[in-house]
Amino acid sequence: MEESKEQILVKHLLKKEEAAWKELFGAYSGNLSYVCSRYLAEKEDVHDVLQNSFIKMFRSIESFEYRGVGSLKAWMTRITVNESLKHIKQKGDFKSAVEVDDLPDIPNEEEPDFEEIPRDDIMMMIKSLPEGYRTVFNLFVFEKKSHKEIAGLLGIAENSSASQFHRAKGLLVQKIKEFKMSKKAQYE
Repeated sequence: MEESKEQILVKHLLKKEEAAWKELFGAYSGNLSYVCSRYLAEKEDVHDVLQNSFIKMFRSIESFEYRGVGSLKAWMTRITVNESLKHIKQKGDFKSAVEVDDLPDIPNEEEPDFEEIPRDDIMMMIKSLPEGYRTVFNLFVFEKKSHKEIAGLLGIAENSSASQFHRAKGLLVQKIKEFKMSKKAQYE
């Protein structure tokens, strides 16, 4: 059976070949930068976390186990998400930023309707969420984590995770309605 391009790249990465690491960075840095920017609002933070993520990949490539096409990208994404979460926690008292008591109640059971909204605008809406909301929303929606897993990752109560997600969705529904109203007004 012939080796995939990804398997060949991994072999070269394991040998710590500089050209392979440059190829990896060139191929994946854009996507991983996007992953970071879902969690972090500041460009400098995204840059720092991306750099730390690649350093971590370099140091732990021996632990990578090829499991088929896409497994390298999944491994890199997991490292990048973990580094983003680590950065958020180190930056400040994250727990206090996500405790439920301080949050306004958003009685909204509507689902965000992202149809006909450009990806960049959706990203800006997600980025504009308060840090706690944004983090829980990203972990639940993009990383497919349960509220129990999120609670463990962030050191918060499981019901805090569910509440954060509920409020994030409510804010996104509001932002989407405002966006659509402003677009509609432009065409009238």
